[in-house]
Amino acid sequence: MIELGLSRISSLLQQTPLSWKAIHIAGTNGKGSISAYLSHLLNSGGVRCGRFTSPHLIDRWDCITINERVVQESLFRQIEARVKLRDQTLGIGASEFELLTATAFEIFNHEQVEVGVVEVGMGGRLDSTNILNNVLVSVIAKIGLDHQAFLGNTIEQIAREKAGILKPGVSCVVDGTNCAEAIGAIKDRIGELGLSAAIVHPDAPDDQLPSLGKLFQQHDLQTHQKANMSCAAASLKALLPRIRPDLKADTLIPQLTSVEWPGRLQKLALQPLTARKEPVLLDGAHNAQSAEVLGEYVDRKLRSLGKNITWVIAASHGKDIRPLFHSVINPGDVVATTTFGPVDGMPWVKAANPEELSSCVRDIQGIGEVQSFNQDTLGALEWACSRADGEPLVIAGSLYLASDVLRLLREAKKS
Repeated sequence: MIELGLSRISSLLQQTPLSWKAIHIAGTNGKGSISAYLSHLLNSGGVRCGRFTSPHLIDRWDCITINERVVQESLFRQIEARVKLRDQTLGIGASEFELLTATAFEIFNHEQVEVGVVEVGMGGRLDSTNILNNVLVSVIAKIGLDHQAFLGNTIEQIAREKAGILKPGVSCVVDGTNCAEAIGAIKDRIGELGLSAAIVHPDAPDDQLPSLGKLFQQHDLQTHQKANMSCAAASLKALLPRIRPDLKADTLIPQLTSVEWPGRLQKLALQPLTARKEPVLLDGAHNAQSAEVLGEYVDRKLRSLGKNITWVIAASHGKDIRPLFHSVINPGDVVATTTFGPVDGMPWVKAANPEELSSCVRDIQGIGEVQSFNQDTLGALEWACSRADGEPLVIAGSLYLASDVLRLLREAKKS
């Protein structure tokens, strides 16, 4: 169950002062990538860094890293048990995400990190991560329509909720590729608080960060990748004088090219899970905005030779699936619909009915074969690999589906 608000997390952490400084990142899309970029850059500069993102990918504790390494399961379970006992003893009734947030923050204390890179779970203003009080820089990534039942039905309303992470005296970085309505709402909050703000544009890299412009020239990057990198670079530039005056952001920025972010435009070999030898594309795109990014990538990289795409798709129950899939699936494409299993620590997350997904996809004029596989994700993969016969195959629609595929592949490699 999702319950926004700060009272429960405040009670959970009232006797636990946070011993580290934070980078706080909100947004609908891109905040995970920005978190990964910043964690990697700080670690490259010798800064002991923790990262907390959500949701987890394969195991519940892999959403917490220390110096780019997933926290040890034993430490996670030890501190989680302590937090849950406190919750029960005090009768707080914290949500699953609040318990996870408190666990992550206490792990950062235990591991003596200097900087914690923290991604907002949902929204910003009332998200449990907004308990942070020692923030170096606030970052607002790309904003789109998502979680409207909690955050509002318009971009302006959602942007105001995201801008709720902004704090007096804390500089902020904003993705300048946001629409005018989002930028306007964020600027209003910046003005109210009198903040120093950098609204960054990937087509106009900072003159004080020449290595960023050089990186853009040398690598074939999509606009959203440049935007996320620009946000990370501007954030690094803003915070280093406060923690490492001897380090220069421009010298660290070339490290951006070595960042890996599983589940996002990830090229993946499915052997030994299936017999397919060619890599597939795995992406957690789960809303219209991220689907647009995926569609651009698929059109540019996979459809360039006039090939149709074979898809394996799933989605969370309650998602508006038509704009999610109609924007990326083309006439002639072949589609397998499936579900994902229970999400550890998030019992409220359910998969959409694959028959409904199939019905939605069949509305695409000229669509190729469409097959439903209910809870048989492996069956969907094997069928799709057979139909693709070495041609492009994409797995998309939900990060939870990506998680299931990676989990299946890990188990196959063990056996």
